[in-house]
Amino acid sequence: MAAAVAQPAKIPQKGLETESKTHRIRITLTSTNVKSIEKVCADLIRGAREKKLSVKGPVRLPTRILKITTRKTPCGEGSKTWDRYQMRIHKRVVDLMSPPEEVKQITSISIDPGVEVEVTIAS
Repeated sequence: MAAAVAQPAKIPQKGLETESKTHRIRITLTSTNVKSIEKVCADLIRGAREKKLSVKGPVRLPTRILKITTRKTPCGEGSKTWDRYQMRIHKRVVDLMSPPEEVKQITSISIDPGVEVEVTIAS
């Protein structure tokens, strides 16, 4: 009887891969003021379209509402009256397909105070 000889598995050789020069860039804008976040969002998209970049968005994420209910009187005496405070946090997401060098030029726009910008680069 002939014994079966195990052959080593062939490992596919990777050729020279061309590195992708465009990255998927996700810009997340967060603010409590709707007008300022929409203005910054529109400026970002206008700048990206002037440079002929692929733009997806703005995607409007659900508004986060933070609520605090507290008694008006500090000592607990008197009528039971309550104050209700709330803060609304609005969030927008814009996706760009571009080289990282272009992002610095696009995000160098004037950003209103109160708008937080987070840039995530994925290849």
